[in-house]
Amino acid sequence: METLTFHFENGVRRLKANPELVGVVSSGNLEVLIENAALGGGCAIEVKTAARGFGAIWEAVMNDFFQRWQLADTRISINDMGATPAVVSLRLDQAVEAMVEEAK
Repeated sequence: METLTFHFENGVRRLKANPELVGVVSSGNLEVLIENAALGGGCAIEVKTAARGFGAIWEAVMNDFFQRWQLADTRISINDMGATPAVVSLRLDQAVEAMVEEAK
């Protein structure tokens, strides 16, 4: 397993108080836990992945995700079993959309 961490600053979107879990850890998939955290407006992402050596790809996917959502005070934990970048983006968007809907 490889652990990657990413941190983004100056987010503007805050989400509902309850955590959200989406996805299932299995071959070719992943789970995402997203929750509020006091991070001074930042967004912290930790990825635990079975696919070693893909840090640059993860960084590109996380940068794209943050640009789309601009999350503030948010902690995201990802457990990955070899998901493709498209599946990673889908699961992240799915988690955020669930929290945005409930925040309305």
